[in-house]
Amino acid sequence: MSSKLPSGKPTSPFRKRGSLQYTASGVDLRVGRHLLTSQYSLPGNPVTKHGHIDLRTSMDGKYKEIAEELFSRSLTESEMRSAPYEFPEESPIEQLEERRHRLERQISQDIKFEPDILLRAKQDLMKTDSATDLEYMKEQSQAPKELYPERELVPEREYQRVTITGEEKCGVPFTDLLDAAKCVVKALFIREKYISLSMQSFCRTTARYLQEQLGGQPLDLNTFEEMPESSVSANATVHPPVSETHPYEVLDPANMPPGLSYTCKMVDGVVHVYTHNSSELDLPYPDLQEYIADMNMMMALIINGPVKSFCYRRLQYLSSKFQMHILLNEMKELAAQKKVPHRDFYNIRKVDTHIHASSCMNQKHLLRFIKRAMKKYPGEIVHVEQGRGQTLSEVFESMNLTAFDLSVDTLDMHADRNTFHRFDKFNSKYNPIGESILREIFIKTDNHIEGKYFGHIIKEVMADLEESKYQNVELRLSIYGRSRDEWDKLAQWAVKHKVYSDNVRWLVQVPRLLSNILIFKTHCKQSRAYQSTQRETFVYLLQAPVLQYLYYLAQIGIAMSPLSNNSLFLSYHRNPLPEYLSRGLMVSLSTDDPLQFHFTKEPLMEEYSIAAQVWKLSSCDMCELSRNSVLMSGFSQQVKSYWLGPRYLKEGQEGNDIRRTNVPDIRVAYRFETLCEELNLITQAVRSEELETIEEQGSLCKAAGPARR
Repeated sequence: MSSKLPSGKPTSPFRKRGSLQYTASGVDLRVGRHLLTSQYSLPGNPVTKHGHIDLRTSMDGKYKEIAEELFSRSLTESEMRSAPYEFPEESPIEQLEERRHRLERQISQDIKFEPDILLRAKQDLMKTDSATDLEYMKEQSQAPKELYPERELVPEREYQRVTITGEEKCGVPFTDLLDAAKCVVKALFIREKYISLSMQSFCRTTARYLQEQLGGQPLDLNTFEEMPESSVSANATVHPPVSETHPYEVLDPANMPPGLSYTCKMVDGVVHVYTHNSSELDLPYPDLQEYIADMNMMMALIINGPVKSFCYRRLQYLSSKFQMHILLNEMKELAAQKKVPHRDFYNIRKVDTHIHASSCMNQKHLLRFIKRAMKKYPGEIVHVEQGRGQTLSEVFESMNLTAFDLSVDTLDMHADRNTFHRFDKFNSKYNPIGESILREIFIKTDNHIEGKYFGHIIKEVMADLEESKYQNVELRLSIYGRSRDEWDKLAQWAVKHKVYSDNVRWLVQVPRLLSNILIFKTHCKQSRAYQSTQRETFVYLLQAPVLQYLYYLAQIGIAMSPLSNNSLFLSYHRNPLPEYLSRGLMVSLSTDDPLQFHFTKEPLMEEYSIAAQVWKLSSCDMCELSRNSVLMSGFSQQVKSYWLGPRYLKEGQEGNDIRRTNVPDIRVAYRFETLCEELNLITQAVRSEELETIEEQGSLCKAAGPARR
């Protein structure tokens, strides 16, 4: 926040010098020359709109050269490098763990005495030992309310906050902060532009700061407009109403809706759509040259030294701040969860945000289905070889196998140590018994039997999901662009076999078959924000702190599958998921390929249970991951209103309903306020630089006035 001199002239918040003293009021601490202060206000004050903002930096003229050099360098690297920004393992905390368990037992003995227990916990964890501390506590209690103009929090939602004040509180000189802030703001504007063109939603909090603090550049936020209020009552059940009729019942594949007679034509690398009378549809799309310029700017930004240092420091700060938050508020978060009746981790909604339909079943499930098919449909023609049809029994006879011979080991579809960094062997594991013909028969939609077996096994997986009640998936099918009727065949398969469930949302992806040029655009989909696949993106995020910081500011969803990564290219203990979660990135757990990596019929619960054991995730962490998975999923707003609450679109704790999510308001408020602080830091830097420019111009005008007279 800016302060005023006696003359009333505002001063820059980034050049203010503060006194040095050690205090301990609640959670007030001193780190170096910075003061960690306990406050009950949201960060940042709204700033009035202003004119055009100059975001030019010294790197503007070098983007193309740096990008070309980076492209050529990346093409020569054949093996994955270790991340230069890895951090040492945490030191043992046996004493702290023992104290935490002791406090947990106190809380669980009698929840009615929660305030007294929490008070004792705070006194035990945070001791006030000096007269200076007591004096500072007295000053804080007598501070005028004008210093905290933000809205007051509901008492039961209060928690210990940690903020930093003082000179150069971001840890870098103001000139470096200003240049880095301009680059970050540029990148956020670029993302907003492409999100708007693709008719997707931009992070509401980030959009608000860019629009209010830097209002000179109006944002085209069609998706940011207030959505209509949900009709779901706050006391409604957590289960959406189920339709009495199947949505595909009245649809006959032979009577599919007729085409609209639209045609497509490729013009300069862009597909243009034309109506039946050859008039082009006015669909927005980015200009090719503009796209290349934006890509060059982003690639140069990622390797910009000062910006990289700034983003790395901010990410380190976010990790440390979260650890402080856990130290001070973990007991209160636990108490808030225990006060909620009936709700716990097992009966909150979770969405598997990255799972391929062709491998959504486990090995044992597929084995049992194959054996049943061999007994039930032995004479059915399932394959045509050189113009001659083959029955299912003939296919297995040609392999010299019977139903009795088959086992999980015979199928050999589970990833093992031989698949590590060997994607060729990993892809071959999709073939049962190593035979591609069995893959075509059982887990393909386009085959001689029109995907009959695949449709049946998908419906069995759906039945398991409906039985579990609280687990949902986004099954992925691929369109490769090999023929014009791929979409038609896929739609006919879905309708004919009625592969529908309220627990399942279908996702059609176009696999990236190009080179590591579009590496950060893999498997994008329409949802609350772009969701990136875990297989490549998050690994490169480790090596690119600038991009990781941008993912945080824009709250881009990342689906991560630690068990899949552990078998393919990244051992479990090196997985960055706990680090991303502590920093506040929008991460969720997913399974990727249960057929190859999991053993039970609840693969998503396997992911959660192993993650909780290995990384010692708390119940609040697990519930936060579950809530993230619902937010970044593509399920409808109406469905999410039942799962998360009718106000889930609101910012901060106002959008949280702990009765449905089991995520304490304290955790949601911390995430929201921390994001606001980071956005306020970069936008205020750009804003303050512009204010100083305006003041200098005004001074020159006043000095030149008398001379002209």
